[in-house]
Amino acid sequence: MQATAKDLRFHSTELLNTVKRGEEVVITYRGKPCAKLVPIVENEINSIDSNELFGIWKDNKQMEDVDKYIRNIRKGRFDAS
Repeated sequence: MQATAKDLRFHSTELLNTVKRGEEVVITYRGKPCAKLVPIVENEINSIDSNELFGIWKDNKQMEDVDKYIRNIRKGRFDAS
């Protein structure tokens, strides 16, 4: 199915319902395809958790106090002394 950018703005619920039924929707802008709405495959949702790089900073000791870490990084740029 094809829909225009204007259709996406004004009929997004109907387009999402179409995707939920399993159809793909190609969004066109000025007559040219620019995006595609596709249904999510259940396996793709679970693959985020199995990604090795997802949560790479969670065990880093520097991330216990994120505000302190960011202030320390920015210190050189904003100190007048």
